[in-house]
Amino acid sequence: MSLNLNIKADRKRAYRDLIFYDHGFLRYKFSNHHEIGKKMYRENQPSPKQIKKWKKLGIKTNINLRGKSDKGYYLLEKEACDQNSINMIDFHVYSRDVHSIETILNAQKLFSKIEYPAIMHCKSGADRTGFMGVLYKHFYMNEPIEVALSQLSLKYLHIKQGKTGILDFFFLDYLLYSSQRKISFLDWVINVYDPVELKVKFMKQWSGNPITELILRRE
Repeated sequence: MSLNLNIKADRKRAYRDLIFYDHGFLRYKFSNHHEIGKKMYRENQPSPKQIKKWKKLGIKTNINLRGKSDKGYYLLEKEACDQNSINMIDFHVYSRDVHSIETILNAQKLFSKIEYPAIMHCKSGADRTGFMGVLYKHFYMNEPIEVALSQLSLKYLHIKQGKTGILDFFFLDYLLYSSQRKISFLDWVINVYDPVELKVKFMKQWSGNPITELILRRE
């Protein structure tokens, strides 16, 4: 049953979900906040208090990479964005799986139409935010993929040795292909990239990592 934040008991449940079940207590003093460039920032899951700080930064758009949810953390985020006149966009991406061609093309369109300054976030601000950070750097800031790939690094708590490494593998597969024949990233995505095939190739070379798969339990 969906929570109603106008009901006191439901609001308490929503905060319990944010703080305990969604591990908000781990983010209390650490927002993993970084500037990507050209008035785009990246961060982990925000609390209502954090969103108030966004308003002071002048943030106009919030891109939620976790997708729409009936969980308390989402409802509180949506409410806080509405209260602070920040447009919240739900754009669901994965941290441990391949993305469709349509998703990548839609990301390019998204960056061209939103109002800036903007911020992107997932749960930890490490993997999905890193993936979209690479796309933003390339599509919006015209950085080569090999340079933009720095958005997926330990600096942002991204660990490529786990299944989250499939995000790195996607871009590295393009770089390998383009090193043998001249092709733009966008042309490769549209005409060469096969999500199913890429996932099979990744799983064949992946040996597993207990840190990300058992301890961190990334979404």
